Amino acid sequence: MDIQDFVQEPPDLGNQYEDDRVLRSYLARTLPPDVRAAIAPELRELGALSGGALYRGMLEDRLNEPVLTRWSAWGERIDAIELTPHWRRMEELSARHGLVAAAYERTHGAYSRLHQFAMVHLVHASSDVYTCPLAMTDGAAKTLHAHGNQALLARAVPHLTSRDPATFWTSGQWMTETSGGSDVGRSITIARPDPEAAGGWRLFGRKWFTSAATSQMALTLGRPEGNGPGGRGLALFYVECFDDQGRLRNIRIEKLKDKLGTRKLPTAELFLEGTPATLVAGTENGVRNITPMLNITRLWNAVSAVSFLRRGIALARDYARRRIAFGAVLAEQPLHQDTLAGLQAEYEGAFLLTFRVVELLGREEAGTLEEGEDLLLRVLTPVAKLVTGKQAVAGSTEALEAFGGAGYLEDTGIPVLVRDAQVLPVWEGTTNVLALDTLRALRAEGSFGAVVREVEAAAAAVSEPVLADLAQQAARTVRAAGAWLEGHLAAGDRGRPEIEAGARRFAMTLGRAVELALLARHAQWSLDEEQDGRARAAARRLALHGIDLLAAPKQVDREEARALAEDRPLAPATQPVG
Repeated sequence: MDIQDFVQEPPDLGNQYEDDRVLRSYLARTLPPDVRAAIAPELRELGALSGGALYRGMLEDRLNEPVLTRWSAWGERIDAIELTPHWRRMEELSARHGLVAAAYERTHGAYSRLHQFAMVHLVHASSDVYTCPLAMTDGAAKTLHAHGNQALLARAVPHLTSRDPATFWTSGQWMTETSGGSDVGRSITIARPDPEAAGGWRLFGRKWFTSAATSQMALTLGRPEGNGPGGRGLALFYVECFDDQGRLRNIRIEKLKDKLGTRKLPTAELFLEGTPATLVAGTENGVRNITPMLNITRLWNAVSAVSFLRRGIALARDYARRRIAFGAVLAEQPLHQDTLAGLQAEYEGAFLLTFRVVELLGREEAGTLEEGEDLLLRVLTPVAKLVTGKQAVAGSTEALEAFGGAGYLEDTGIPVLVRDAQVLPVWEGTTNVLALDTLRALRAEGSFGAVVREVEAAAAAVSEPVLADLAQQAARTVRAAGAWLEGHLAAGDRGRPEIEAGARRFAMTLGRAVELALLARHAQWSLDEEQDGRARAAARRLALHGIDLLAAPKQVDREEARALAEDRPLAPATQPVG
């Protein structure tokens, strides 16, 4: 054969529901048969779309990006953003399938969130991150419900939860300012009362990083004049972005951000120039009042992470069946098999941790949480976001490498997976911010005990010897992490720097240990009910990757850490550390 005649077959995606053993097995374990039968046809339909028309449409739309037009042909300031064709398709699909609405219709009671996020899991990786405005829309609906502002509930929520594309709204979330970043309490947007303004207030300030800038509404923070500093002095406001003629309401779009990834998402820098706004819940405690939104968007972040992990594996696995290297198909080569096995184990752990949080949220909304599960939900929400974001970045990078040089080429569609995954440890709180939030969540009495009970309950459900050992390993790791925390807390002020410095390792240890415990429990069920040992194999592999990040190093010298961080001289130690 002439070498010029050879053309490598690209990877192909099948039905992403039918091909995802982990999703189908999990739903078989957690859903009543009638609920599973009711939602399976829709999941199958979305699985076919995600691996077929949606995926192809995303690839065909690869070179398109949002375009900002500031001025009309006649000199009028319009600040109009044109979205990509694929994003417009996703808007219609999201409304019709109720990717937000399903959670609020509560058709399946406590299982409605599982239905919703199973759909999101299937479509996210083929959506060009249209899930970002959907996450904020869900968060806005949740926040408005939480505060019970009847006027806003009547005005906005029917749009946010509509299945009609003609009436469906998405919501923005305007928090980031140049002064604050993750330290939202430093926000300097000013809120002034104005009886003439719709809603009774006007906002003046610069929102430096606002995703989904074409949304019809937003929740944002502003500081009423005269209020003190910090998050307590901020208030939560509702803004409708456009007037009846479709013009922005005293909002100037300065620029669209030039980002590493999520390039189809219109992220803008906005100036609020007397923007009409309505108080959502009082004139103080805005950061606390927007927390329901953050908890929802962090969960969407985790679901997006596991969806990206699954997509990387699906592409790499199919390519391995098509690519011949060194005289054999990649899929048959032991080292490549080992690489894909590692990716699959990370995916299975991340999936089960994330969907455990989904379960708890659904039960909270249905009023069926058991004692202590509210505390577990509060702790596991930041933990799941933190851990899965890191897993998605590492996993997408490994998946790209599985394609060799082809994975580095933009027109294969592989690099976008890596770039878009990079936002997941950043958006809605960096890894360090989420680690500190985990510590805050554990201040509530009984919170750590709720995590211990979770892993011990998983261990109690396991009988197969190998899985029992793994589940006990997870339980021991969680207890050891708790002892680490208690030991430093007992040291008072001297222990606080050690706790903060180790917060990331602590939170990652909790997350990975819970992943292993949940995976061991599911693997036992799969052995018993499906006669399938693949989840057991994944649990064994996940344990090999390490779950106790506090164990190494066992002691961190603060002076060494400071010298390394600042790259400053360090005197030789008189005694070895550790």
